[in-house]
Amino acid sequence: MRHRTLSGWSPPLPGGLPQPGRCLVMGILNVTPDSFSDGGLHSETERAVRHGLRLAEDGADLVDVGGESTRPGARPVPLDEELVRVVPVVRELARAGVPVSVDTMHAEVARAAVEAGASVINDVSGGLADPAMAAAVAAARVPYIVTHWRAPSREMDRHAVYGDVVAEVVSELLGRVERLVAAGVNPEHVILDPGLGFAKHAGHDWQLLAHLDALRETGFPVLVGASRKRLIGAALRGRASAPAERDAATAAVSALAAASGAACVRVHDVRSSLHAVCMAAAWADGGRMLSAV
Repeated sequence: MRHRTLSGWSPPLPGGLPQPGRCLVMGILNVTPDSFSDGGLHSETERAVRHGLRLAEDGADLVDVGGESTRPGARPVPLDEELVRVVPVVRELARAGVPVSVDTMHAEVARAAVEAGASVINDVSGGLADPAMAAAVAAARVPYIVTHWRAPSREMDRHAVYGDVVAEVVSELLGRVERLVAAGVNPEHVILDPGLGFAKHAGHDWQLLAHLDALRETGFPVLVGASRKRLIGAALRGRASAPAERDAATAAVSALAAASGAACVRVHDVRSSLHAVCMAAAWADGGRMLSAV
């Protein structure tokens, strides 16, 4: 289903995703001790499940469960540890009827999470970190979020070098999709993510946000993951130094992203961004849907 934006219509969402007729809101559930914003808060299974249910109650269309931090400088997590962190949480949330995506770069974790009930695979490496991921996605037949990525977290800042960041990110994402499709991934399952903060400085991120139309014009739905990140702190110029202080600004980005045609925003604070994207939808629609109620 497409949704109306201030700049026209967004590309249709893949089947298997919620279809609310507006930009989706994905709630972040980090089952990690070291994520940049909420590391350690939900690292135990029971606490993580409770938080996932709370995100759903707040209106999350999807809850994105991840067991490995991708903050700058983060170290890899052993595969067995990631499985232990992620799979029980995915299983319990899915049993409770919550739509779940799994945030992982590893094919084995993706397969196990889908078997446990995940309906989306969110891979911040776009399949580059694990050569087996393309086959896993093709076999799973679920929506797949392909993120722009150049290097692992511990060295990605060294790769933040661009001549034209918008053109290069679009080109590299399309090249990646071409290789994934050649490996058997259904192109109708693909969602693109410009990878804000991944091998990018704040200036690069803002250029990408200002030109979301370039990503939307590829014909693939676009996900924006700006929540609490450095680009927001940079724009606030010291007014919100702690990531958890950036939720209001994140909601503003969510509204602007939705108005610019983003199909989904990935956020820590679901309620504020849900309100924001609903306002963007009403604005784009001119209230026609509300008048029909």
